[in-house]
Amino acid sequence: MIPADELRNAKILVVDDCEDNVFMQMEILRLAGYNEVSSCRDPSEVVSLHVRNSYDLILLDMHMPGMNGLEVMERLREVEKDSYLPVLAITGDRNFKIAALQAGARDFLTKPYDMTEFQMRIRNMLEVRLLYKKVAEQGRLEKEMALHDALTGLPNRRLLVDRIEKSMQHASRGHNMMAVMYLDLDGFKAVNDTHGHGCGDELLKNVADRLRRATRKEDTVARIGGDEFVIVLSDIAHVDDVLRPASKILRFLSTPFDVASVTVSVSTSIGIAFYPGDGNDVEELISRADRALYDAKRGGKNRYHFSDVPVLLGAAM
Repeated sequence: MIPADELRNAKILVVDDCEDNVFMQMEILRLAGYNEVSSCRDPSEVVSLHVRNSYDLILLDMHMPGMNGLEVMERLREVEKDSYLPVLAITGDRNFKIAALQAGARDFLTKPYDMTEFQMRIRNMLEVRLLYKKVAEQGRLEKEMALHDALTGLPNRRLLVDRIEKSMQHASRGHNMMAVMYLDLDGFKAVNDTHGHGCGDELLKNVADRLRRATRKEDTVARIGGDEFVIVLSDIAHVDDVLRPASKILRFLSTPFDVASVTVSVSTSIGIAFYPGDGNDVEELISRADRALYDAKRGGKNRYHFSDVPVLLGAAM
Protein backbone atom coordinates (compact mmCIF):
# COMPACT_ATOMS: atom_id res chain seq x y z
CA MET A 1 0.00 0.00 0.00
CA ILE A 2 1.04 3.58 -0.71
CA PRO A 3 0.88 5.92 2.32
CA ALA A 4 -1.89 8.52 2.14
CA ASP A 5 0.55 11.44 2.27
CA GLU A 6 2.43 10.13 -0.78
CA LEU A 7 -0.84 9.90 -2.70
CA ARG A 8 -1.84 13.43 -1.68
CA ASN A 9 1.52 14.81 -2.82
CA ALA A 10 1.62 12.99 -6.15
CA LYS A 11 2.17 15.29 -9.14
CA ILE A 12 -0.91 15.54 -11.35
CA LEU A 13 -1.38 17.43 -14.63
CA VAL A 14 -4.83 18.20 -16.08
CA VAL A 15 -4.77 18.69 -19.87
CA ASP A 16 -7.89 20.00 -21.60
CA ASP A 17 -8.49 22.88 -24.02
CA CYS A 18 -11.82 23.66 -22.34
CA GLU A 19 -11.46 26.04 -19.38
CA ASP A 20 -14.64 24.75 -17.70
CA ASN A 21 -13.43 21.13 -17.87
CA VAL A 22 -10.06 22.10 -16.38
CA PHE A 23 -11.72 24.00 -13.55
CA MET A 24 -14.09 21.13 -12.74
CA GLN A 25 -11.36 18.46 -12.70
CA MET A 26 -9.00 20.57 -10.61
CA GLU A 27 -11.78 21.33 -8.14
CA ILE A 28 -12.57 17.61 -7.77
CA LEU A 29 -8.89 16.87 -7.19
CA ARG A 30 -8.58 19.72 -4.69
CA LEU A 31 -11.57 18.50 -2.70
CA ALA A 32 -10.13 14.98 -2.75
CA GLY A 33 -7.03 16.34 -0.98
CA TYR A 34 -4.42 16.30 -3.77
CA ASN A 35 -1.84 19.04 -3.24
CA GLU A 36 0.32 19.02 -6.38
CA VAL A 37 -2.15 19.64 -9.20
CA SER A 38 -1.46 21.83 -12.23
CA SER A 39 -3.14 22.34 -15.58
CA CYS A 40 -2.39 22.93 -19.22
CA ARG A 41 -4.73 23.95 -22.06
CA ASP A 42 -2.16 23.72 -24.85
CA PRO A 43 -1.42 20.06 -25.75
CA SER A 44 1.87 21.03 -27.43
CA GLU A 45 3.27 21.98 -24.00
CA VAL A 46 2.57 18.65 -22.28
CA VAL A 47 5.83 16.92 -23.20
CA SER A 48 8.08 19.75 -22.05
CA LEU A 49 6.09 20.05 -18.81
CA HIS A 50 6.42 16.31 -18.16
CA VAL A 51 10.18 16.41 -18.84
CA ARG A 52 10.56 19.15 -16.22
CA ASN A 53 8.13 17.81 -13.61
CA SER A 54 7.88 14.02 -14.14
CA TYR A 55 4.17 13.78 -13.40
CA ASP A 56 2.70 10.79 -11.61
CA LEU A 57 -0.58 11.19 -13.48
CA ILE A 58 -1.67 13.09 -16.58
CA LEU A 59 -5.42 13.53 -17.12
CA LEU A 60 -5.43 13.87 -20.89
CA ASP A 61 -8.42 14.88 -22.99
CA MET A 62 -8.35 13.00 -26.29
CA HIS A 63 -10.16 15.62 -28.39
CA MET A 64 -8.24 18.90 -28.61
CA PRO A 65 -7.60 21.22 -31.55
CA GLY A 66 -4.16 21.27 -33.14
CA MET A 67 -2.92 18.09 -31.45
CA ASN A 68 -5.12 15.31 -30.13
CA GLY A 69 -4.41 13.06 -27.18
CA LEU A 70 -3.00 10.24 -29.31
CA GLU A 71 -0.38 12.59 -30.76
CA VAL A 72 0.51 13.83 -27.27
CA MET A 73 1.05 10.23 -26.07
CA GLU A 74 3.20 9.47 -29.11
CA ARG A 75 5.51 12.34 -28.14
CA LEU A 76 5.43 11.35 -24.47
CA ARG A 77 6.70 7.86 -25.37
CA GLU A 78 9.80 9.46 -26.89
CA VAL A 79 10.81 11.13 -23.62
CA GLU A 80 9.37 8.87 -20.91
CA LYS A 81 12.48 7.39 -19.27
CA ASP A 82 10.62 4.53 -17.60
CA SER A 83 8.63 3.62 -20.74
CA TYR A 84 5.54 4.03 -18.57
CA LEU A 85 2.95 6.59 -19.65
CA PRO A 86 1.03 7.75 -16.56
CA VAL A 87 -1.91 8.83 -18.71
CA LEU A 88 -5.59 8.63 -17.85
CA ALA A 89 -7.33 9.21 -21.19
CA ILE A 90 -10.60 11.15 -21.13
CA THR A 91 -12.90 10.93 -24.14
CA GLY A 92 -16.53 11.36 -25.07
CA ASP A 93 -16.19 8.81 -27.86
CA ARG A 94 -16.41 5.21 -26.61
CA ASN A 95 -14.75 3.97 -29.80
CA PHE A 96 -11.73 6.12 -28.97
CA LYS A 97 -10.90 4.29 -25.75
CA ILE A 98 -9.31 1.26 -27.49
CA ALA A 99 -7.07 3.55 -29.54
CA ALA A 100 -6.09 5.39 -26.36
CA LEU A 101 -5.16 2.16 -24.55
CA GLN A 102 -3.23 0.91 -27.59
CA ALA A 103 -1.33 4.22 -27.63
CA GLY A 104 -0.14 3.64 -24.05
CA ALA A 105 -2.79 5.12 -21.77
CA ARG A 106 -3.03 3.18 -18.50
CA ASP A 107 -6.76 3.74 -18.09
CA PHE A 108 -9.59 5.81 -19.53
CA LEU A 109 -12.75 7.67 -18.58
CA THR A 110 -15.68 8.13 -20.94
CA LYS A 111 -17.62 11.39 -20.76
CA PRO A 112 -19.91 12.10 -19.06
CA TYR A 113 -18.17 10.42 -16.15
CA ASP A 114 -19.38 9.65 -12.67
CA MET A 115 -17.62 11.67 -9.95
CA THR A 116 -17.07 8.66 -7.72
CA GLU A 117 -15.64 6.66 -10.62
CA PHE A 118 -13.44 9.64 -11.54
CA GLN A 119 -11.93 9.73 -8.06
CA MET A 120 -11.48 5.96 -7.80
CA ARG A 121 -9.73 5.65 -11.16
CA ILE A 122 -7.37 8.48 -10.23
CA ARG A 123 -6.55 6.88 -6.88
CA ASN A 124 -6.04 3.44 -8.44
CA MET A 125 -3.79 4.83 -11.17
CA LEU A 126 -1.72 6.80 -8.68
CA GLU A 127 -1.25 3.73 -6.47
CA VAL A 128 -0.06 1.68 -9.45
CA ARG A 129 2.24 4.47 -10.66
CA LEU A 130 3.82 5.06 -7.24
CA LEU A 131 4.25 1.33 -6.67
CA TYR A 132 5.89 1.09 -10.09
CA LYS A 133 8.31 3.87 -9.13
CA LYS A 134 9.12 2.18 -5.83
CA VAL A 135 9.86 -1.12 -7.56
CA ALA A 136 11.99 0.64 -10.18
CA GLU A 137 13.94 2.49 -7.48
CA GLN A 138 14.43 -0.72 -5.53
CA GLY A 139 15.74 -2.40 -8.65
CA ARG A 140 18.11 0.50 -9.26
CA LEU A 141 19.39 0.34 -5.69
CA GLU A 142 19.86 -3.43 -5.86
CA LYS A 143 21.81 -3.05 -9.10
CA GLU A 144 23.88 -0.29 -7.52
CA MET A 145 24.60 -2.46 -4.48
CA ALA A 146 25.59 -5.36 -6.71
CA LEU A 147 28.26 -3.17 -8.29
CA HIS A 148 29.56 -1.36 -5.20
CA ASP A 149 31.30 -2.27 -1.98
CA ALA A 150 28.82 -2.11 0.89
CA LEU A 151 31.30 -0.62 3.39
CA THR A 152 32.99 2.13 1.38
CA GLY A 153 30.56 2.69 -1.49
CA LEU A 154 33.42 2.25 -3.96
CA PRO A 155 33.03 0.13 -7.11
CA ASN A 156 33.56 -3.58 -6.37
CA ARG A 157 35.48 -6.10 -8.48
CA ARG A 158 32.56 -6.66 -10.85
CA LEU A 159 32.29 -2.98 -11.75
CA LEU A 160 36.08 -2.63 -11.70
CA VAL A 161 36.41 -5.20 -14.49
CA ASP A 162 33.96 -3.22 -16.62
CA ARG A 163 35.83 0.06 -15.96
CA ILE A 164 39.19 -1.51 -16.88
CA GLU A 165 37.73 -2.93 -20.09
CA LYS A 166 36.33 0.47 -21.08
CA SER A 167 39.60 2.19 -20.22
CA MET A 168 41.53 -0.31 -22.33
CA GLN A 169 39.18 0.23 -25.27
CA HIS A 170 39.54 4.00 -24.95
CA ALA A 171 43.33 3.73 -24.80
CA SER A 172 43.38 1.47 -27.84
CA ARG A 173 41.28 3.87 -29.91
CA GLY A 174 43.45 6.81 -28.90
CA HIS A 175 46.73 4.89 -29.30
CA ASN A 176 47.42 5.69 -25.68
CA MET A 177 48.03 3.85 -22.39
CA MET A 178 46.17 3.17 -19.16
CA ALA A 179 47.40 1.94 -15.78
CA VAL A 180 46.15 -0.35 -13.04
CA MET A 181 47.41 0.41 -9.53
CA TYR A 182 46.96 -2.38 -6.95
CA LEU A 183 47.11 -1.14 -3.33
CA ASP A 184 47.38 -2.97 -0.03
CA LEU A 185 47.53 -1.23 3.35
CA ASP A 186 50.67 -1.70 5.43
CA GLY A 187 49.82 -2.21 9.10
CA PHE A 188 46.08 -2.73 8.74
CA LYS A 189 46.09 -6.05 10.62
CA ALA A 190 47.72 -4.38 13.61
CA VAL A 191 44.92 -1.79 13.69
CA ASN A 192 42.28 -4.53 13.71
CA ASP A 193 44.13 -6.52 16.37
CA THR A 194 44.71 -3.52 18.62
CA HIS A 195 41.53 -1.49 18.22
CA GLY A 196 38.99 -3.99 16.89
CA HIS A 197 37.26 -4.58 13.59
CA GLY A 198 34.91 -1.63 14.07
CA CYS A 199 37.89 0.70 14.07
CA GLY A 200 39.29 -1.17 11.08
CA ASP A 201 36.07 -0.65 9.13
CA GLU A 202 36.07 3.07 9.90
CA LEU A 203 39.69 3.24 8.79
CA LEU A 204 38.81 1.61 5.46
CA LYS A 205 36.08 4.20 4.89
CA ASN A 206 38.57 6.97 5.62
CA VAL A 207 41.10 5.41 3.28
CA ALA A 208 38.44 5.26 0.53
CA ASP A 209 37.72 8.95 1.05
CA ARG A 210 41.39 9.91 0.80
CA LEU A 211 41.83 7.82 -2.34
CA ARG A 212 38.90 9.63 -3.96
CA ARG A 213 40.53 12.96 -3.13
CA ALA A 214 43.92 11.81 -4.38
CA THR A 215 42.66 10.82 -7.84
CA ARG A 216 41.03 12.50 -10.80
CA LYS A 217 37.28 12.35 -11.48
CA GLU A 218 37.86 10.26 -14.58
CA ASP A 219 39.81 7.62 -12.64
CA THR A 220 38.20 4.66 -10.88
CA VAL A 221 38.89 3.80 -7.25
CA ALA A 222 37.64 0.31 -6.30
CA ARG A 223 37.79 -1.90 -3.22
CA ILE A 224 38.16 -5.57 -4.09
CA GLY A 225 38.25 -7.04 -0.58
CA GLY A 226 39.86 -6.65 2.83
CA ASP A 227 42.34 -3.80 2.75
CA GLU A 228 43.00 -4.10 -1.00
CA PHE A 229 42.11 -1.33 -3.43
CA VAL A 230 42.59 -0.89 -7.17
CA ILE A 231 42.85 2.40 -9.03
CA VAL A 232 42.38 2.66 -12.79
CA LEU A 233 44.22 5.58 -14.40
CA SER A 234 42.93 6.43 -17.86
CA ASP A 235 44.65 8.34 -20.66
CA ILE A 236 48.28 7.77 -19.70
CA ALA A 237 50.67 9.08 -22.34
CA HIS A 238 53.86 7.83 -20.67
CA VAL A 239 54.91 5.55 -17.81
CA ASP A 240 56.16 8.59 -15.89
CA ASP A 241 52.58 9.96 -15.80
CA VAL A 242 51.80 7.65 -12.87
CA LEU A 243 54.69 8.86 -10.70
CA ARG A 244 52.88 11.91 -9.38
CA PRO A 245 49.55 10.21 -8.53
CA ALA A 246 51.39 7.23 -6.99
CA SER A 247 53.48 9.54 -4.82
CA LYS A 248 50.40 11.55 -3.87
CA ILE A 249 48.60 8.41 -2.74
CA LEU A 250 51.58 7.32 -0.64
CA ARG A 251 51.64 10.74 0.99
CA PHE A 252 47.89 10.91 1.61
CA LEU A 253 47.72 7.47 3.22
CA SER A 254 50.84 7.84 5.36
CA THR A 255 49.26 10.79 7.19
CA PRO A 256 47.77 9.52 10.50
CA PHE A 257 44.01 8.93 10.69
CA ASP A 258 41.73 9.98 13.55
CA VAL A 259 39.35 7.02 13.80
CA ALA A 260 36.95 6.08 16.60
CA SER A 261 38.61 8.49 19.07
CA VAL A 262 42.08 7.07 18.41
CA THR A 263 44.88 8.04 16.07
CA VAL A 264 46.09 5.24 13.83
CA SER A 265 48.88 5.14 11.28
CA VAL A 266 49.17 2.96 8.20
CA SER A 267 50.89 3.25 4.87
CA THR A 268 50.37 1.55 1.53
CA SER A 269 52.30 -0.46 -1.01
CA ILE A 270 51.40 -0.14 -4.69
CA GLY A 271 51.91 -2.38 -7.68
CA ILE A 272 51.47 -0.82 -11.11
CA ALA A 273 50.78 -2.45 -14.48
CA PHE A 274 50.18 -0.81 -17.85
CA TYR A 275 48.09 -1.50 -20.90
CA PRO A 276 49.20 -2.48 -23.47
CA GLY A 277 52.75 -3.10 -22.29
CA ASP A 278 51.94 -5.47 -19.41
CA GLY A 279 48.89 -7.23 -20.76
CA ASN A 280 45.93 -7.14 -23.11
CA ASP A 281 43.14 -8.38 -20.85
CA VAL A 282 41.73 -7.41 -17.48
CA GLU A 283 42.83 -10.40 -15.42
CA GLU A 284 46.36 -10.27 -16.77
CA LEU A 285 46.70 -6.60 -15.88
CA ILE A 286 45.34 -7.15 -12.37
CA SER A 287 47.63 -10.15 -11.90
CA ARG A 288 50.71 -8.23 -13.04
CA ALA A 289 49.84 -5.31 -10.76
CA ASP A 290 49.28 -7.75 -7.87
CA ARG A 291 52.71 -9.32 -8.36
CA ALA A 292 54.27 -5.86 -8.50
CA LEU A 293 52.51 -5.04 -5.23
CA TYR A 294 54.24 -7.92 -3.47
CA ASP A 295 57.56 -6.76 -4.91
CA ALA A 296 56.89 -3.40 -3.26
CA LYS A 297 56.04 -5.20 0.01
CA ARG A 298 59.25 -7.20 -0.10
CA GLY A 299 61.20 -4.05 -0.89
CA GLY A 300 60.26 -2.39 2.38
CA LYS A 301 56.62 -1.26 1.98
CA ASN A 302 55.28 2.28 1.68
CA ARG A 303 56.41 2.47 -1.93
CA TYR A 304 55.35 1.61 -5.48
CA HIS A 305 56.76 -0.87 -7.97
CA PHE A 306 56.26 -1.26 -11.72
CA SER A 307 55.43 -4.74 -12.95
CA ASP A 308 57.96 -4.68 -15.78
CA VAL A 309 60.86 -3.15 -13.84
CA PRO A 310 63.16 -5.66 -12.11
CA VAL A 311 64.56 -3.19 -9.55
CA LEU A 312 62.60 -1.33 -6.92
CA LEU A 313 61.68 2.28 -7.69
CA GLY A 314 61.79 4.55 -4.67
CA ALA A 315 58.77 6.84 -4.43
CA ALA A 316 59.23 10.58 -4.43
CA MET A 317 57.59 11.66 -1.19
